[in-house]
Amino acid sequence: MDSYFSLTNPNLVAVAICFLGLLGTIFFNRKSRSHRENKTIVSSSTLLTPPPSLPHNWKHHVFPSFHGADVRTNFLSHVLKELRSKGIDSFIDNDIERSKLIGPELVEAIRGSRIAIVLLSQNYASSTWCLNELVEIMKCREEFGQTVMPLFYQVDPTDIKKQTGDFGKVLGKTCKGKTKEEIQRWKHALTELAQIAGFHSTNGENEAKMIEDIATDVSNKLNLSAPSNDFDGLVGMESRMAEMRRLLQLDSDEVRKIGILGPPGIGKTTIARSLFNQHSQDFQLCVFMDNIKRKYVIMACSDDYSVKLDLQKQFMSQLTNETGIQIPHLGVAKDRLKDKKVLVVLDDVDQLVQLEAMAKETSWFGPGSRIIITTQDENILKASGIDHIHRVNLPSDDEALQMFCMYAFGQKYPKDGFEELASEVRSLVGGLPLGLRVMGSYFRGMSEEDWREAVPRLKIHLNRNGEIASILKFSYDALNDEDKRLFLHIACFFSGEPADMVERCLEKCFEDVRLGLRVLSEKSLIYRKSGLIRMSTLLFQLGRQIVRKESVSEPGKRQFLNDAIDIGEVLSDDKAGSSSVIGIELGLNEEITWISERAFERLSNLQFIKILSRGVNPLSMNYISRKLKVLIWPMFPMSCFPSSFNPEFLVNLYARNSNLEKLWEENKPLSNLEWMDLALSRSFKELPDLSTATNLYYLDLSYCSSLLKLPSSIGNATNLEKLSLSYCSSLVELPSSIGNAFQLKTLNLKGCSSLVKLPSSIWNIVNLEELNLENCSSLVEFPSLLKSETEQFQKNNIIKYSESSTNIEELHHPWIGRILRLRRLVLSGMRKLVSLPQLPDSLLELDAENCESLERLHCCFPNQDIRLNFANCFKLNQEARNLIIQTPTNKYAVFPAEEVPICFSYRSFGGSLTVKLNQLPVGKSTKFKACILCAYDDENMFELWESASVYCTITSGGNASIAFKKRVERVLPGNLCTFEVEVDTEEVTSTELLFDFGLLNLDFKTWKIKECGILQLL
Repeated sequence: MDSYFSLTNPNLVAVAICFLGLLGTIFFNRKSRSHRENKTIVSSSTLLTPPPSLPHNWKHHVFPSFHGADVRTNFLSHVLKELRSKGIDSFIDNDIERSKLIGPELVEAIRGSRIAIVLLSQNYASSTWCLNELVEIMKCREEFGQTVMPLFYQVDPTDIKKQTGDFGKVLGKTCKGKTKEEIQRWKHALTELAQIAGFHSTNGENEAKMIEDIATDVSNKLNLSAPSNDFDGLVGMESRMAEMRRLLQLDSDEVRKIGILGPPGIGKTTIARSLFNQHSQDFQLCVFMDNIKRKYVIMACSDDYSVKLDLQKQFMSQLTNETGIQIPHLGVAKDRLKDKKVLVVLDDVDQLVQLEAMAKETSWFGPGSRIIITTQDENILKASGIDHIHRVNLPSDDEALQMFCMYAFGQKYPKDGFEELASEVRSLVGGLPLGLRVMGSYFRGMSEEDWREAVPRLKIHLNRNGEIASILKFSYDALNDEDKRLFLHIACFFSGEPADMVERCLEKCFEDVRLGLRVLSEKSLIYRKSGLIRMSTLLFQLGRQIVRKESVSEPGKRQFLNDAIDIGEVLSDDKAGSSSVIGIELGLNEEITWISERAFERLSNLQFIKILSRGVNPLSMNYISRKLKVLIWPMFPMSCFPSSFNPEFLVNLYARNSNLEKLWEENKPLSNLEWMDLALSRSFKELPDLSTATNLYYLDLSYCSSLLKLPSSIGNATNLEKLSLSYCSSLVELPSSIGNAFQLKTLNLKGCSSLVKLPSSIWNIVNLEELNLENCSSLVEFPSLLKSETEQFQKNNIIKYSESSTNIEELHHPWIGRILRLRRLVLSGMRKLVSLPQLPDSLLELDAENCESLERLHCCFPNQDIRLNFANCFKLNQEARNLIIQTPTNKYAVFPAEEVPICFSYRSFGGSLTVKLNQLPVGKSTKFKACILCAYDDENMFELWESASVYCTITSGGNASIAFKKRVERVLPGNLCTFEVEVDTEEVTSTELLFDFGLLNLDFKTWKIKECGILQLL
């Protein structure tokens, strides 16, 4: 069967593009279906919950099923009148001719009604018409969740359930002469109906009151079942709802707490409200307690127990709708709710005592209950033992623009002529949904001219009406003084900087900077991304506004200066006092007028400088404060720092792409220096003496192409962990003292084309985790390794060789198999490498691509998380190929092949094949080794760097029951990709499995598959 995935095959492309959605839908539907089929009958006191409602076009609010002679002119007429008074439409069958069978018009009326009221009276069962109506009603309840309300009018529900008493006698007469199947349908429908909670009328009861209650209940049920479109069209909500449903596991009887975590204004409450609106009708009791932080303020001097009692009183009052409820002790909630299925949303929780009062233990609530907590403080969720957490991230740029446009234009895209303006405002506001809403609403209805006038003002002051600041500042005000100070340091200077650099630079400025950063992170005021400390645009602006308000008219009295005008004013005013200033950041494209040499002389407490634009005289470094801790000045214009520059307290020196040839003429004290980045300084020739740089942790000299050597004092940097010398093309050798930097974990020598040899002392660096020698074209051999040194070198993590690095034919180094923590071994392009020895069991990635002479593998790969890449290793012998195929892995393996190997039991041309299960021994689940061979023709336009996703569907009995996806880093024609697939054979409904494979690149372009194969694993 020659079939492959293409854009003309809609089913398979849908799997590829919507893979995760398909996977979730498949298993949710299967689980729901199984749940309904296996439902058991419970006691009549239990309210049976119908399956989830499906989309339906309703024609009537209510369909009444009744025996006319018993109730039409009395009880029923009063019920219908009360329903009409509440605007509730009921189907009336006066014009339908009655017969033994209900016709299509009546079936349509039943199916077109949201609620079916079954009015069970003494002679209801005397009518086959009524009984057949009931069968259809119960069928609708089962199929699409129609609400069914039984009204027991002067009959005993037990008689209905057991078909006994006078009701049973009437039914017996009706059943005479009927088929066994028909009688069974009627009895089953009556039994199931009698177990649904309803209204029971007796002779002594006040019928008027009951009829009013019935109408009120119907009205409430209609309101709850009314489709909600409050959140329709909200950008990104669908994917968030899918993630939340995965966490909620609504089909489970487990009591589960779920946290929704994120910074203020990011949409936590919106997500919770959407969930509540969609699912509250599925619970016996529900409550949404919004804005707890502000509505239920806890005074500092309050007694903890009294606070909890009051909170629980508020909680129980709203949940049970009892205004005068009394809570004498904290056991009330558990006692009242332990057998109730409840949905609770506690919105904007900011103190643990709030959770302890309202939802301390899952044992407080009945089976199937869900408690949702929204908060910006992760620590609260941890302290409450909540493991199921949805972290609300900022939307993508595209989603953020759509959100903004919804508020600004009432549509998801800008109006004609506003495209650039909308994108600019979105960029200024950032991705915080609250800010997008406020700003979008502000611009709504404005003309293009108004927009152009307003946008420049936004760059200075975002918050037009105070709403954003009031919400965000509430979180800031709740911090202690130390954490407030740290927040301002980040907002005004350190946002976007590497986390470890921030920690080191501020280590001596705060009692515990790591704890402070954790607090800010837990309260969602900062976040870490790609190793950097980040802050949302609006929080960033808030911090800078707070500092500006320290002294609006005299900027020299503020802690930080971030505005070019203010910076220029302070640096140009010889008389103004400026001792309060500890940090200056001159941003990109914010030039100031050229200042004098002595501009920094009065800033005696200056500790942090970031110069990203022109206007600052570099000679002013002669007068810089000795307290300076951070100097960030890319493109520094001088060839050497001024002679009076004192780096004694300097922690971070960042001067990328500078004109520096050397740092200074004389030796300087560097005992506090921890971070130095001079990358891309192509004129830089030599480092200073590093004898005192004992705390240096990070040194980046990448692309310093004039650097000839490292000083021997590099060995004094005993705390150095990261050293990058990549593309230092003039570097000839490393000093032997490099071996004294025993804390070094990463040594990057990539592209050091003049490097001839490595010192033997390199093997003394026992903590080395990554050694990159790619493109070291002059390096012809490795230093010898003594036995004693071999025993030390056991902690490597990644070692890279490249195609131009060495002429090594075999890896004889005895340490290669003894590196106990080796995770990644890159041997790409070692064209003369013939064999591999035994490698450590810890190995997770082996990349031997383009090792064109590689023949033998004297090793095995026991780690099931390993990824093997032997692409274009064309000389691999059959034993090596068999080893690769037989290696169990949760990832994948690649090696050259012209066709699918014969060891695969099922082989086929194209991307599809069928496996017959009756020819295989199977258990509850079965694993298969699958493989695909990519076609090598003009249809597949490959780039060497391209990666792709292998995906497939496994179909049983015509239903796609399993979806599968595997990311492959490099896809090359003429190479076989193998991976494992596990099939839950208990769910299989056929004796055949159809496997459909495809390849999709990052641009969603499908690639043709030449062959595929399947091998069952025993």
